Amino acid sequence: MIRDPHPWASSLETLHAQAWTCLVRGVHDRHAPARHPVLATVTTSGRPRARTVVLRHADRLAGSLDIHTDIHSAKVTELRATPQAALQVWDSAGHLQLRLEAEVSILTGSDVEGIWARVPQRSRVSYGSQPPPGEPISDALDYVKSPDLACFAVLRLRVDAMDLVHLGPHHRRARFERQDQWRGQWLAP
Repeated sequence: MIRDPHPWASSLETLHAQAWTCLVRGVHDRHAPARHPVLATVTTSGRPRARTVVLRHADRLAGSLDIHTDIHSAKVTELRATPQAALQVWDSAGHLQLRLEAEVSILTGSDVEGIWARVPQRSRVSYGSQPPPGEPISDALDYVKSPDLACFAVLRLRVDAMDLVHLGPHHRRARFERQDQWRGQWLAP
């Protein structure tokens, strides 16, 4: 019998818990796999778009994740038109892929003042550049970054489903949905 180095992958309950452990660790550990997940949205013309983001908050009880962004970024425009997104994490040490489906709310203004107060000064320059993110410029450094609370947004992802794949000695896959209280269902990997 092959010994599985990841016993948490053997039950639905512990697999789901491990996924949230991975996400929470990504918030606090800059070297954790979930620190820089891939966020996928749909453009206003219906094309997929993915980018690496930084995970800033994970709340298992609420089933939510936060990502900070500039209000003028393309992902905000895309999420205003289609407020659903997918988030993907690959944890190579755990041989675990997390694919999450989420409904996204865009928080700004007074809703994010408390969060903005905790953003380090050196990080605030990411929110408030001229011209706005993604606009054409004539030279690689032809932009100015100036921190601006009015440009700061929090993308709050309300996780609706998790598709988890563990690629251990025995491959396992399960899907968990909010609508069934995260009970989970094994799937063929």
